[in-house]
Amino acid sequence: MPLLGPAAMLLTFDIAPEAIAEHDDWHTHEHLPERLSIPGFLRGTRWISRGSPRYMVLYEVAALATLNSPAYLERLNNPTPWTRKMMPHYRGMSRGLCSVGASFGLGVGHVARLVRFKPGGGRAGAIRAWLVTQALPALPSLPGVGAAHLVEGAATAEMTNEQRIRGSDAGVDSALIVTGYREDVLAGLAVGAPNLGPQGAAGIFDAMYAMDYSLVSAERA
Repeated sequence: MPLLGPAAMLLTFDIAPEAIAEHDDWHTHEHLPERLSIPGFLRGTRWISRGSPRYMVLYEVAALATLNSPAYLERLNNPTPWTRKMMPHYRGMSRGLCSVGASFGLGVGHVARLVRFKPGGGRAGAIRAWLVTQALPALPSLPGVGAAHLVEGAATAEMTNEQRIRGSDAGVDSALIVTGYREDVLAGLAVGAPNLGPQGAAGIFDAMYAMDYSLVSAERA
């Protein structure tokens, strides 16, 4: 199982263009190290798209409870001065506290395909079964692909001071994250709207991302 824990937090967002350079400095040198110092946070990875949302951030955690833990909430309610400066520049934040429904393959490639969707019409179980038993298991064996994951919204994020500064966050229902080393292969995989739609998925968002920075908790030790 390439994801480092049974739960994850998935974020997608844009940053006001004039603040992108400072955001990336802050996110790399303060924010990710701070988050990875919280017990239960195992790895944080920032990805960038040529479209919108520009950013995808994935935190892998030791348990779903980590994402509402006192240690994490303490940081969210007591943002640093630099964090307070950056929060107003966030646009369109979606933030999902997710369980890992399935995880196949090994390693992390430098390109990723994100497919977010909402199971419609009582089809959640059927879509999940199709993904876990048919669509995802074989993907990591394909040239150009390394790993494929299904994450599913499983908890509600509490309102905190960070969120009050940037505005309310939207949630995440379900998402596929496929990583590898060939963008053309990932872009052509049969996991998008033409494949998910007939299974009963709705609200499908599909985009390619490139890895920008990643940090694991062991590097904080």
